[in-house]
Amino acid sequence: MFNPTQEEVRRFFCDVYAKSRQGLPMEALEIIASRWIDEHPEYHADLADADAAVARVYDGQDGRENPFLHLSMHLSISEQCSIDQPRGIRQAVELLAARRDSLLEAHHEAMECLGQMMWESQRAGRPPDGQGYVACVQRRATRD
Repeated sequence: MFNPTQEEVRRFFCDVYAKSRQGLPMEALEIIASRWIDEHPEYHADLADADAAVARVYDGQDGRENPFLHLSMHLSISEQCSIDQPRGIRQAVELLAARRDSLLEAHHEAMECLGQMMWESQRAGRPPDGQGYVACVQRRATRD
C-alpha cells in the first residue's frame, strides 16, 4: 500500500505543475493530476514553489482550503471511478456529471460525500462505508 508523506504529496503536485508548464513527458498519474491542476488555476501560485508549499500550514484559518488535499481527492475519485471501487461509484459520478453538465462539479460534490464517509469512519472507529458513500453520490445525482 502506497502511503506518501505530506511532503511527498505536495512535491508530487508541484513537480507535475512544473512538468506541465515546461511541456515535459509525464506518467499516467501525472497526466491525470495535471488535468485537475488545470481546472484549478487558483492553486497555481501554491504549486509554483515546492519548498514554500512544503513549509506552509493549510489549516483553513486564512479562509483557504488545502490545495493538496483537494487535488488528492480529485485523484482518489478518478482512481475509484477507473476501477469502479467502491462498486457503483463510476456510474454515480457519471450520472452526477451528466446532471451537472460538469465532471468538475460532480467531483466537488462527490468530495463532500467522500469527506463525510471518512469523518464518520474515523469518528466511529470502523472501516469506511463505501456503499454509503456511493449512495450519497447517487442521491446528489437524482436531485436538483
